[in-house]
Amino acid sequence: MTQISEPVIEIHDLHKSYGQLEVLKGVSLTAAKGHVISLIGSSGSGKSTLLRCANLLEDSQQGEIRFEGEPIVWRGTGLNRHPADRTQVTRIRTNLSMVFQQFNLWAHMSILQNVMEAPVTVLGRDRDEVEAAARKYLEKVGIGDKCDVYPAQLSGGQQQRAAIARALCMEPKALLFDEPTSALDPELEQEVIKVIRSLADEGRTMIIVTHDMRMAADVSDHVVFLHQGLIEEEGTPDEIFGNPKSERLKQFVSATVPA
Repeated sequence: MTQISEPVIEIHDLHKSYGQLEVLKGVSLTAAKGHVISLIGSSGSGKSTLLRCANLLEDSQQGEIRFEGEPIVWRGTGLNRHPADRTQVTRIRTNLSMVFQQFNLWAHMSILQNVMEAPVTVLGRDRDEVEAAARKYLEKVGIGDKCDVYPAQLSGGQQQRAAIARALCMEPKALLFDEPTSALDPELEQEVIKVIRSLADEGRTMIIVTHDMRMAADVSDHVVFLHQGLIEEEGTPDEIFGNPKSERLKQFVSATVPA
């Protein structure tokens, strides 16, 4: 496991509501450089919402978010609170690559074009340099021979690996995964877990929302168990899965961790 280092993402006392429904009720979280954090919990516990707030895809109503020590600047309060500086949001988002449950690949583009699109059009990087990087990352995730095919010609596991290559090609400071394997059957799921495990071994900063407890136990430095919009318990994988303290976590672990 990696040693404590400078924070990449810091979240303090975050609250998020959809109208009258309060989904996050004061959550604090720090992702240090090179650390892997897994967010676990039952459906509706706030895991994906927390991830989307961290990436500024959702506006939170209260609390602080910092990226590499830089606080997000807000305007307004409560349900009217929004980031004040869109340039800041764009800059931070380009450093926090997100991999979604649904692969979100452009059907009309080849796999290589999918991976190259954002670095070229959003970051304005040199096309030849981006193509070399894109081919390298596609090779890294095990589909270097699929550059010229289209998403519909790939399996779900291959599409998700292409999505991971696309995220890596942005050269982000952190990777955010929202249920990256839940749309896949078990055999294809293992293809993606292997890639995520290799990224963890490289010391990449990652926050992973997952229902796969084995993956969470295997790749994480820190596991956070969310329940009804709050952190019920957190700790190392050994602590969370081997010695849960709260009754709710004990129930969750006994129901979800394979014997």
